Amino acid sequence: MPKTVDMFETVLVANRGEIAVRVIRTLRSLGVRSVAVFSDADADARHVREADTAVGIGPAPAAESYLSVERLLEAAARTGAQAVHPGYGFLAENAAFARACADAGLVFIGPPADAIALMGDKIRAKETVEAAGVPVVPGGRDPELAKAAHELGAPVLLKPSAGGGGKGMRLVRDLTLLDDEIAAARREARAAFGDDTLLVERWVDRPRHIEIQILADGHGNVVHLGERECSLQRRHQKVVEEAPSVLLDEATRAAMGEAAVQAARSCGYAGAGTVEFIVPGNDPSSYYFMEMNTRLQVEHPVTELVTGLDLVEWQLRVAAGERLPFAQEDITLTGHAVEARICAEDPSRGFLPSGGTVLKLHEPSGDGVRTDSGLSEGTEVGSLYDPMLSKVIAYGPDRATALRKLRAALADTVTLGVPTNAGFLRRLLAHPAVVAGELDTGLVEREADSLIPDSVPEEVYEAAAAVRLDALRPTGEGWTDPFSVPSGWRLGGAPKPVGFHLKVAEPVEYVPRGGHTVTADQVAVTLDGVRHTFRRAGDWLGRDGDAWQVRDHDPVAASLSGADRSGAGSLTAPMPGTVTVVKVAVGDQVTAGQSLLVVEAMKMEHVVSAPHAGTVAELDVTPGATVAMDQVLAVVTPVVVTPVVVTAAEEDQ
Repeated sequence: MPKTVDMFETVLVANRGEIAVRVIRTLRSLGVRSVAVFSDADADARHVREADTAVGIGPAPAAESYLSVERLLEAAARTGAQAVHPGYGFLAENAAFARACADAGLVFIGPPADAIALMGDKIRAKETVEAAGVPVVPGGRDPELAKAAHELGAPVLLKPSAGGGGKGMRLVRDLTLLDDEIAAARREARAAFGDDTLLVERWVDRPRHIEIQILADGHGNVVHLGERECSLQRRHQKVVEEAPSVLLDEATRAAMGEAAVQAARSCGYAGAGTVEFIVPGNDPSSYYFMEMNTRLQVEHPVTELVTGLDLVEWQLRVAAGERLPFAQEDITLTGHAVEARICAEDPSRGFLPSGGTVLKLHEPSGDGVRTDSGLSEGTEVGSLYDPMLSKVIAYGPDRATALRKLRAALADTVTLGVPTNAGFLRRLLAHPAVVAGELDTGLVEREADSLIPDSVPEEVYEAAAAVRLDALRPTGEGWTDPFSVPSGWRLGGAPKPVGFHLKVAEPVEYVPRGGHTVTADQVAVTLDGVRHTFRRAGDWLGRDGDAWQVRDHDPVAASLSGADRSGAGSLTAPMPGTVTVVKVAVGDQVTAGQSLLVVEAMKMEHVVSAPHAGTVAELDVTPGATVAMDQVLAVVTPVVVTPVVVTAAEEDQ
């Protein structure tokens, strides 16, 4: 390794959550002092506790804290930081922030600001890499967007020029809907990036998303570190990534790697970056440049595991002025690695964002298993920031081993108190197409319903009842009042089975019928000779990556206090979040399907619509109100249709 005499003494990490913890880990290994920043909502977050020092930078909304360039630079000055690591998200690909760091005498641990600006503009980026000989997807741009779309022919993909992450992207298969889709894409792009400029590209059916990791120093040396397969996506967001890809042979890997190197050279790149390609699954030799991400990627751990390189370390070394000590021929890929993103979302509710307090946490580790996480027990997961909580990564000598280890690791993942997608991901990784490596970017959407259980397993109710039954048992010594024992015993009659009114999605009355063992952290039940073991915390139960909140349900209280507010006319919050738009008032007449309110959480908007035609009888929220999942927002009473009675005499007429 090169000498580190000029390595930074102190680095400010301008981010939060798992990436901040990840960067701090490498800083600690290099003997570099770390400075964390935190909003009011993150005052007790894990990244704050793990850093050498931390600075509060303002209120919870990102615009007033993590996106405040002024407050970040002030925090760096107060703590003597010499450099800033932006992580990913927030300001990581913001050229103005990179320039502001330089103006303040700070090293921005990333590429030059001009490279960020160039590659952040998708239109200029495509023109630049195409001039360098890199193949690009056929397409067009504003102001002749519609003309280009019609020349390409359906299907086409609309994309914001100023940003990524799937926001504002629209797949248009029917060009008669093009104008509406363009308008919608512009609204989303303007809201997400402050720029509604669009481009249009030919859509490749059943495409694969393959990206190349590059590393460049400030002395003209550029290498690629192989590819990552990122085709398992939902709503244009990656959920599982792996390295290497089973699709590529050595010749295609070398050609795509060289194209990525040329793309990096074309913009004067330095640091770690990723060049993304769209690849027809039936013809991997035909690959097209999509975009370049001028930052560390979420999925960088799989590349680290197959190359043995710490990418954060090399970001720091390059930023400190070191040369890369290896050439392309020195890079080898060994074994296979797969990563799954654990997100605060509820697959059973259409993957809507979730939230809550982490009551119990167990994150897998051990041979070939790594977890990058920003969580700890007691963490409050709110609706203000990105829903990704952690990443579980598995490594093995081959793909089958890595997949098997990752499925086992996900089954061992426990995040009680906050619904996550861990169980869904475990089932996805067992899908025959995934196991066979027959991937494409639409696979998850096509198969999602088959990977979500359509009912709550009986053993969940059995375990919940067992916990309640155990809590009823007397604990004192000596004589026991028979009426206090939950045996169902009664005077002068046969014992009546003890039952409990419980609710997960729908209320049920459940009578336990098996044996059980209950401890403070676990409950084990035996049904029909099969033993099932759950982790437990509060009214939460977890097993194999899945979790259920089993509440007590009082049918009498429910009928007395809210029958008219829990029926078909009651509109409830589909997720914890903030009401951003209220379009109606009490007394308004509405039609079935009419948009009434908008709830936003974790950068996702959900429209709440009228279930039927009727009158807004109640409206319990205003714009800006914070709401909990299932909280009643409004009540719409249906239109009452008075039947027309026709007499026999009238019929004769």
